Amino acid sequence: MKMTRTMKQPTNKVKGSDFLDLGLIAFGGLGMEAVYAYILEPVIYGAPMGSWSPVQTVLHWILTCITWGIIGALLIRKAEKKYCFPLLEKGAPMEVKRWLLCLLLILLAFLADYRDWGGFKVYIEFMGKGPVLFFFQYLYYAFETLLFLLIIVFGQKACEIWFQRPNIPYGGIICGLTWGLAHIFTKDLFTGLAGLILGFAMGSIYLLANRDMKKAYLLLFIMFIV
Repeated sequence: MKMTRTMKQPTNKVKGSDFLDLGLIAFGGLGMEAVYAYILEPVIYGAPMGSWSPVQTVLHWILTCITWGIIGALLIRKAEKKYCFPLLEKGAPMEVKRWLLCLLLILLAFLADYRDWGGFKVYIEFMGKGPVLFFFQYLYYAFETLLFLLIIVFGQKACEIWFQRPNIPYGGIICGLTWGLAHIFTKDLFTGLAGLILGFAMGSIYLLANRDMKKAYLLLFIMFIV
């Protein structure tokens, strides 16, 4: 006999602020790297991040990935168990035009990075770092993409509850604002504005992927690394 899964219903009405809180926790999880890189690890290694050895750099990435992975898993579990919002369910199939729009956004991101790096970023990083550092850095990017996607997913859900307009990429706007403001304070205005635009594009891809988190993750990871 085929077994059907029943989803436990929340005891209280879920509010937009509940999902916004989850998104902000994901953003705060990204910020844990700064705690490691600028406070904890310099004390342990006796040197600032710019002076770390390759082994110390890899250890930093591993620690960061473990932290981000735990935070991501806990947020996904909480969204499903407490708020009955399963993130890993398969979404509706994507039409050809949706795939083409996603590829267009990825192409634009690639062209922007190609101009900034003076070439293909993946190739430049591989040649500059070597296979070991390259592998761990891109593993780091994979976990970073997960938390950015969770900011988008939870921000989108929160704003849809508030404003009832599901076709606006609210999650991308929230991701861009958090990411952009962080880069304005830590880097410069131009980098912050680029983060704002990229966040909006990433939020658009999530909607184009019909809110299918697995498809969206793959597309965003490609967009993020190119």
